[in-house]
Amino acid sequence: MLIRRAQPGRTTCWKHALFSLLILFCAAAPAAQQNSLPPEKRLAIEKAVGSFMSANSVPGLSAAVVLAGEPRWSQGFGMADLENSSPATSSTLFRLGSISKPISAAAVLQLWESGKLDLDAPVQKQCPEFPQKEWPITTRELLGHLGGIRHYNSDGKGDIPEDSARHFSSMQEALQVFANDPLVAKPGTKFNYSTYGYTVIGCVLEGAASERFTDYLRKNIFRPAGMEQTRDDDFFALIPHRTRWYHKDKSGVVRNAGVLDSSYKIPGGGIISSANDMAQFASAILADKLVKSSTRDLMWTSLRTADGKETGYGLGWEIIDKFGLHILAHTGGQQGTSTAFAVVPGRSAGVVVLCNLDGVDVNQLTMQILRIALDLPDSTP
Repeated sequence: MLIRRAQPGRTTCWKHALFSLLILFCAAAPAAQQNSLPPEKRLAIEKAVGSFMSANSVPGLSAAVVLAGEPRWSQGFGMADLENSSPATSSTLFRLGSISKPISAAAVLQLWESGKLDLDAPVQKQCPEFPQKEWPITTRELLGHLGGIRHYNSDGKGDIPEDSARHFSSMQEALQVFANDPLVAKPGTKFNYSTYGYTVIGCVLEGAASERFTDYLRKNIFRPAGMEQTRDDDFFALIPHRTRWYHKDKSGVVRNAGVLDSSYKIPGGGIISSANDMAQFASAILADKLVKSSTRDLMWTSLRTADGKETGYGLGWEIIDKFGLHILAHTGGQQGTSTAFAVVPGRSAGVVVLCNLDGVDVNQLTMQILRIALDLPDSTP
């Protein structure tokens, strides 16, 4: 089923009525986690979600809130599958996009804590498959996007094309996409956001842990955090509760998004998860279940370029000061998904928003939910 662009006149009302109906239908479904937010906060969040989905023609969305260090509310809205009228729930699996990066960073920092990985050694120590460059590159630099490795090319040249179902069988095979390209800057001198840099990190982790990246995450991140559904997004696998993916074309029609097999970038953008599981991740991070508090603080401290300028990005996390709060966050987006994730350690709180439409600014909704959950006034900068 396609949701077509509303024509001037009465069909505009039809489009908004349809989305309102979908949103309300799924809002009535019980959440997988017990609702313990006050009713007025739940209603305010549901209203914000409904308005956001209607304004952006979002087919399906899931959200969760963590308060006092524990998951307190989660809910699905709209449809995970428009063609088969399958509702989104708080257990629906969405592509995380780049909020895979904080998860991967936590795994790397675990190995650093145990002495199995040196953040400041050249990456070839653990990942010899990555070729030597003009300057050495460290894992710390890659975690903070200071490694000089390129991101996607604006013209797509040399990248995996959109609508590609090519499956990469290993991290080493995935390196072939970019490993022989020149660095865009001397490591440490320039912040250059790079998902490919995280593929190198995945290779480093495998060398340090002596096991596959996904196996290590399952045993050392997902299970300890209680993330029972989270896994790699294998295009060819049969994965229960995985949403369909949508894209809005230039005329405003919501269509199925293009094919994507993200096996070439699992550490930086190839994990799928649910709102419930990401709330569990936030809770585990806040409670120091995955890394020590001192390690967490290191992960959440802004790096600096060689000339001393703060980047506003730590080791896998963006650092934001908003609402008078210190917020650690990340956003993500790729074919058929837009995501945002934020934790506030000073308030032991967190919010996650996942939706199945690309090109949507869900961070706006995430911050709105955070404001409601923490009783922050509208006028707070």
